[in-house]
Amino acid sequence: MAQAEQKRPRKERKENADRRRRQLLDAACRSILAHGLAKTTLATVASEADLSQGVAAFYFKSKAGLLTEALRDLYQRYEDHWTKALDQAGDEPAEQLRALIRADFHPDACGPMVLPLWYAFWGELRSQQEYDEVAGHFETRRRETLYAIWQDLLAGQDALAAVQMAEWMETLTDGYWQRLHLAPASVSAEEAEQAAWACLVRLAPDLLGRDT
Repeated sequence: MAQAEQKRPRKERKENADRRRRQLLDAACRSILAHGLAKTTLATVASEADLSQGVAAFYFKSKAGLLTEALRDLYQRYEDHWTKALDQAGDEPAEQLRALIRADFHPDACGPMVLPLWYAFWGELRSQQEYDEVAGHFETRRRETLYAIWQDLLAGQDALAAVQMAEWMETLTDGYWQRLHLAPASVSAEEAEQAAWACLVRLAPDLLGRDT
């Protein structure tokens, strides 16, 4: 088997490896949803993926390695999601902010199969340095993007205003995500999106008050 594997073209070997990694990362998410983060192991992930535990260990070495990569993948998928929305919004800062709010409440970002994953990992950030480093890497890029958009929108004003607006915007999303996670019957994602945008409009009516 090893000899046959070695004879395969490099591209095919890489495609197979990528497919197995994808299979295991998706299985890790299903395992976390089914068993929780603490009870997710290489064995539960391998079972979800219908693969042997040895295959899971080959690709990720340990539970810690697998879960760190699962968190990185979660953040990468979220970043791909909101950057795509941003690219499609055009060059107008107000349109960009509206697109980001819409993206944040799309099922791909905060649906019932995604929110529990965010909160499972966020609950461990302080105790798991690897998780904290992954989160910091992606969240820094997100903050920098929001800050740049608000700077464009608030041209000529104190830079602190752009920082504050970016932070308030993220706080709105975080607050509604928490509510959607803990009390999903109290608000829908669509209602949360509309409320978050309405709050931003009230904070900056002269800049965001028109239809977007």
